[in-house]
Amino acid sequence: MLLNTEWSSLFDDELHSSYFKELQNFIDIEYKNKIIFPEYENIFRAFNLISPQKIKVVIIGQDPYHGVNQANGLAFSVCDKCKIPPSLKNIFTELVDDIRCDTPANGNLTKWAKEGVLLINTVLTVEKAKPNSHKNMGWEIFTNSVIKKLSYEYENIVFILWGGPSQKKESLIDTTKHFILKAPHPSPLSSYRGFFGSKPFSQANIYLKANGRKEIDWCLTSQKTLL
Repeated sequence: MLLNTEWSSLFDDELHSSYFKELQNFIDIEYKNKIIFPEYENIFRAFNLISPQKIKVVIIGQDPYHGVNQANGLAFSVCDKCKIPPSLKNIFTELVDDIRCDTPANGNLTKWAKEGVLLINTVLTVEKAKPNSHKNMGWEIFTNSVIKKLSYEYENIVFILWGGPSQKKESLIDTTKHFILKAPHPSPLSSYRGFFGSKPFSQANIYLKANGRKEIDWCLTSQKTLL
């Protein structure tokens, strides 16, 4: 598991901690003996696509998709040729309604990452067909540390928290320095309870513009094959 130099220097103490070494050992054994997603080299892809100081928005998911060839290292994102999962389909419905983007042709969110959006799951790996199989193995400690560190080190980041588990992260964020957007999870079970109509994309851009930061180009239709 490799983080680029910018991230590894920012989290040097974390990466050398005893819990992370245990997590690393667990992950290495899992990948040798089972089918684990995403691909090993994509575990930290969400981080390696963006410099920490360039982050404008953080979207927090739960754990990666557990179907074959779905997860690509970014929360909610799938590979170009994958069927778009129901939650992502609902995100796209809100995207079109909120800022009038065309409906994306695929579920690859790599363009968002390149725009300054950190798409992280609370747990970064999962066993095939076993959702939450790597829960409570140490990933939550690491990703909580990421959120706290970003909150402490930087200013004017939009944190988008969809659903109860993500909203528990609010206590890790300094709300005097950052902006939090909360809504129900975009899954079919909860999206109609307030996710639709929450306008996260336009609200994020309003905040960024008001704080002198370049807005995110959320539209994905011009994106070429990136993975």
